[in-house]
Amino acid sequence: MNERVELPGGMVLRPWETTDAPAVREAFAEPGMERQADAPIGSVSDAGLWIGRRQEQWSRGTAFAFAVADASGTALGGVAVSSLDHRHATGWVSYWTGRAARGRGVATLGCRALAHWCFTELELFRLELGHRTNNPASCRVALASGFAAEGLQRQKLAYDGVRHDVETHARLATDPVP
Repeated sequence: MNERVELPGGMVLRPWETTDAPAVREAFAEPGMERQADAPIGSVSDAGLWIGRRQEQWSRGTAFAFAVADASGTALGGVAVSSLDHRHATGWVSYWTGRAARGRGVATLGCRALAHWCFTELELFRLELGHRTNNPASCRVALASGFAAEGLQRQKLAYDGVRHDVETHARLATDPVP
């Protein structure tokens, strides 16, 4: 299985490395990002544990998380596929970028490359994702990555006592490449 994917502009998708811990800590310290992690990331040590969980999932084949890194190797963000269902050939895609990488197409390039990797390396057929409707930037990434909007999940997520609607998107292996 190819674990490294070259992207335009010298960027690369690669599995997370322990040396990425400072970049992970910085990204998840941003307002709104802290709730995107599976556990609080208040220190570089916590970020190292987060990376360790990604590596463990990879080794078990339950999820595959990649850093989107620039030409110098600095992690700018991440993309992942999880909730794998091999019987139905489906997976759930997620993505994020640190503040410095936003608006530069990093998430879109990463998401497109991840989708291609999932279709070719994992032989998945359908990829799904969702974003809060109050996150138009995430919607732009989904659409630019070839994920068609499919519907609305009303009040699916609750953050700080507020319920949020989630728009779902999907991309099929047979869809045109964006």
